[in-house]
Amino acid sequence: MRRREFITLLSGAAVAWPLTARAQQPERMPVIGFLSSLSPLELIFVMPAFHQGLNEVGFVEGRNIGIEYRWAEGHYERLPELAVDLVRRQVAVIAAISGTPAALAAKAATTTIPIVFAIGGDPVAPGLVTNISHPGGNITGVSFYTAPVVTKRLELARELVPPGTMIGVFVNPDNPPSVTEAKTLQAAAAALGQPIKIFNASTEGHIDVAFADIAQQKIGAVIVSSDPLFFIERNKLVVLQARYALPTIFADREQVEAGGLISYGASRPDAYRQAGNYIGHVVKGENPGDLPVVLPTKFTLLINLKTAKALGLSLPPSLLARADEVIE
Repeated sequence: MRRREFITLLSGAAVAWPLTARAQQPERMPVIGFLSSLSPLELIFVMPAFHQGLNEVGFVEGRNIGIEYRWAEGHYERLPELAVDLVRRQVAVIAAISGTPAALAAKAATTTIPIVFAIGGDPVAPGLVTNISHPGGNITGVSFYTAPVVTKRLELARELVPPGTMIGVFVNPDNPPSVTEAKTLQAAAAALGQPIKIFNASTEGHIDVAFADIAQQKIGAVIVSSDPLFFIERNKLVVLQARYALPTIFADREQVEAGGLISYGASRPDAYRQAGNYIGHVVKGENPGDLPVVLPTKFTLLINLKTAKALGLSLPPSLLARADEVIE
């Protein structure tokens, strides 16, 4: 995709790229530091929602607010340096977007600049906040994670395999929420008497190795934890799902739209809209520590029936009846 096309897709907003943004911004315009674990193209579908959230509070990028973008593109080790760079530039607020590692890097870089995160994990377990209702300090945000959602994915996977069949769980050991999801699944599986096995992957190459390992261990289905790497590599995961004929449960609808079998989770665009809204309030002077962390209230079950047919699966009618959407 050409850069001009990408800029057009971001709601027509002028994208303030790192090397040119400050030169383009009027003097004294407040600047948001945008720190993402992903790449620009991976966030095209949620950036309009982010800008909508800002617009709801009266801010329009390039008109009365600027944005300094920093993209880690899946390389978590780059996040601390990128966060420190934003602090040096004295941005008004840091938007730590698309992954707990980005939020943790921002928190480690400053105790004074406000931080608003949008993550798919539990914000309490890794120490981002100590209290959902009253975060305190300089940080708050939005999470589209709840433990019942993770357990629900296990229940969905069990509907796809005979009783007692081993279910695999894909985890990124470098991402705390991914590890937390695995622990939640292990506890739920133990209560149900369901055998599961954890498979670790923290790089693109690890994904290939892990799937090859899964194929040799008579795994009946795979649950992919919510993680920026697995989101970036969703096309690879879909290809491997087909290669090894393994029904796979994902966290995000975009993974199923790419060819995955089933997803169950909250809406990323809704989370990014709320994050943009919170950022606007913080720029206007509200204390982030007084703003409760927003948790999801609506979850969508999406099934790709075309993928089911390609995998030779006959899905239970009860499962299809519960689906919020079915891709034919």
